[in-house]
Amino acid sequence: MKIKYPTSLKPDSLIGVTAPSSGVEETLHILVDEAKLQVEKKGFKVLIGETVLTQHKGRSASKEKRVEELMDFLQDHSISVIMPPWGGSFAMEILPFIDWDKLKELNPKWILGYSDISTLIFAYTTITGHASAHGVNFTELSAPEWDGLSSMWIDVLSCNENEEITQYSSEKYQSSWDKVYSNPAKGFYLDSQTEWKTLNKEDEVTFSGRLIGGCVNSLQVLVGTPFDNVNNFVNQYCHEEGVIWYLETVGMDAAEIYRALWQMKQNHWFSNIKGVLFGRTSGYKDIGDFTLTDALKDVFESFNIPVILDADVGHTPPQNILVNGAYTTVKYSNGKGSIIMKYI
Repeated sequence: MKIKYPTSLKPDSLIGVTAPSSGVEETLHILVDEAKLQVEKKGFKVLIGETVLTQHKGRSASKEKRVEELMDFLQDHSISVIMPPWGGSFAMEILPFIDWDKLKELNPKWILGYSDISTLIFAYTTITGHASAHGVNFTELSAPEWDGLSSMWIDVLSCNENEEITQYSSEKYQSSWDKVYSNPAKGFYLDSQTEWKTLNKEDEVTFSGRLIGGCVNSLQVLVGTPFDNVNNFVNQYCHEEGVIWYLETVGMDAAEIYRALWQMKQNHWFSNIKGVLFGRTSGYKDIGDFTLTDALKDVFESFNIPVILDADVGHTPPQNILVNGAYTTVKYSNGKGSIIMKYI
């Protein structure tokens, strides 16, 4: 079977902002307002959904209301892209209420986000075979100027079927969120030199396959549930090319990361794996002398594949915009990397 790609983003496209997980509390509404302003300056139109500016007990709204608005946006032909304001903790609650059969029949639509939005876009792609995008959340576009990687969301979503697009590793990354929290809507503070690494210390590696992945904290929740369609997805869409997994974590220590990846491995998620992009960790710590390197080796060493660490993925910005389902070639050389995605 063939991955289906959404219609490419156009200069006057409508961006629909809805909150399938967490909404934005009143004190941070400035982030939504400024992001809307900056996106509209780029020539796009923005629709802010009713769920976005409310928040109660970690959720933007009831699961029923969140699903209703999401399904309305997915079925609204005037909306080209769905961008949640940010992640959260409880996106998994809406999955049983989504009409997956209807989504399979609809034309695919771009959904872009990360963190807990991984829960939604990962399920969306693996269940329907429709491409989705892992990258900046809407509120991160509140900055007066976007960094080079974040701004690539426009280029990535504007790419047409059968075309390809190349992204590169960043020059610098943000080591702490403290300044961002103190200065909302001013952008990232990229203060540390980026260096991709390889698990086995290779100077150069190249590998290809179809991209899939997301935030480990969120994906682990799906393992073994009715919304775990990974094996079918790999067999149906990745049989010939294999899979590149991109993974990132937030607030997980080495043991928690190992347990989550071990669980995925035992459920055969990593069958036909060709390589791994593992993002810079956020809120991480070793457990005694057990480190992230130990965890990744214990999980992936038996596959004899390249594993890249400290990639531009996830909660330590900036990050590459990665398309679930796209045929991708990753090239690494001496601390730098490129990601070539083909929409085939």
